[in-house]
Amino acid sequence: MMRRPLALLLSLVLAFPVHALDLPDLGDVAAAELSPAAERGIGEQIIREIRQDAAYLDDPEIEEYVGRLGHRLATASGSLAQDFEFFVVRDATLNAFALPGGYIGVHTGLLLAAQSESELASVLGHEIAHVTQRHIAQIVGKQSQSAMLMVASLLVAVLAARSNSQVSEAAIAAGQAGAIQSQLGYTRAFEREADRVGLETLEAAGFDVRGMPGFFERLQRAIRVYENNAPAYLRTHPLTTERIADMENRVASTRYRQVPDSPGFAYARAKLRAGNGSATDAVRELEDQVARHAQDPALAYGLARALLRAGRAEEAAQRLETARTLAEPSPWLETLAGEIRLARGEGAAAIRGLEAARERFPDSRSLIYALAEARIVGGEPAQAERELRQTVARRSDDARLWRLLSRAHAALGQRTAQHRAQAELYLLQGSLPAAIEQLEIARRAGDGDFYAQSAVDARLRELQQRLREERRERLR
Repeated sequence: MMRRPLALLLSLVLAFPVHALDLPDLGDVAAAELSPAAERGIGEQIIREIRQDAAYLDDPEIEEYVGRLGHRLATASGSLAQDFEFFVVRDATLNAFALPGGYIGVHTGLLLAAQSESELASVLGHEIAHVTQRHIAQIVGKQSQSAMLMVASLLVAVLAARSNSQVSEAAIAAGQAGAIQSQLGYTRAFEREADRVGLETLEAAGFDVRGMPGFFERLQRAIRVYENNAPAYLRTHPLTTERIADMENRVASTRYRQVPDSPGFAYARAKLRAGNGSATDAVRELEDQVARHAQDPALAYGLARALLRAGRAEEAAQRLETARTLAEPSPWLETLAGEIRLARGEGAAAIRGLEAARERFPDSRSLIYALAEARIVGGEPAQAERELRQTVARRSDDARLWRLLSRAHAALGQRTAQHRAQAELYLLQGSLPAAIEQLEIARRAGDGDFYAQSAVDARLRELQQRLREERRERLR
């Protein structure tokens, strides 16, 4: 899991957690600003690193919820030319962070601490503003070599933090001399701009703008917990009372708007609670909350999830039925129903239930994954393979689809196709040598027809050529 100093760095100084040696060539660092293409290239490499980190929350339902919320805000911001991608990191601190190229990370602690969906949206709106106003590019352009020194130090710190936090702190301290004061100066201006633009985005998206100053006051109190042991520049990060007062003045003139939370907000938080700590502790905590809020369907759903995690599938099914009686139909409830049926050995029932749910909620990506999983486990791998091939043809950048497709081929004993799909998964994860190795295994498997073998050979030659070009670039 990411260590707390690292998590704070990500949000407070827009750190770049990626292997420094793998960064794309930024060209002349004295240029006016980092180009959008270079920003996106850096961001793509960063997100590959994050997805391989134990702190990355590989949960399609929670990621889909955060993504829908984020894209609603991004659309309201009017920045249609900028692509955004939202992801979640397991960390108890109250933070979110913007990375180059439109990648925005959200801590699980932020989701759990937000007291309304408008509060959560206010933080996302702030981070979206960092991206749309191109703050990272401006830092690099205006700070030139000084900014690059700071970035390089942070990159080293991120890598070191994975194995040795003391090395990480030393690397940060070594890089801050001569760079941090000017960097903080720009950060103050950027933070004020992100507040202003984020507030406008929040209002345009239909949320309660009063959620922004309220949540940032709580964030300020949370940061104080870590200040005594944090590096000096974290103590001077400009989350000030002046900023909060400015936000309060801006919202004072707006019309009061009561905005109800979406069901997804409550379900996402309940699912996180069900996964926290030990299964026994999660069940105990959620039983206590259900006892106090018996009419809350999200808490009943969370308890059902915790019970399933504890291996108590029958009780989980009963609690899920309670949630169903209290709530409108939801993909969250249907996905859990499928998981419970699979745990009870009811593969056919799980498949039929998820098929019906897919008809009812055709826009839910999570149900696509859940149905494919149920078909693979529940005795219909051939149907899973057919559906996954059709879906991956439309969304070839979806790593979860390639992983499921590889499993479906494996269940059918199709080794050539299995390793071909695994190669595409590794490629999306940024591991070109591993992708080539999988294609070589696929080539040797020998159970594909002429067309399958030809496709493997062509893809293998393509990736081998790409690897040679990358190695030549490193030698320059």
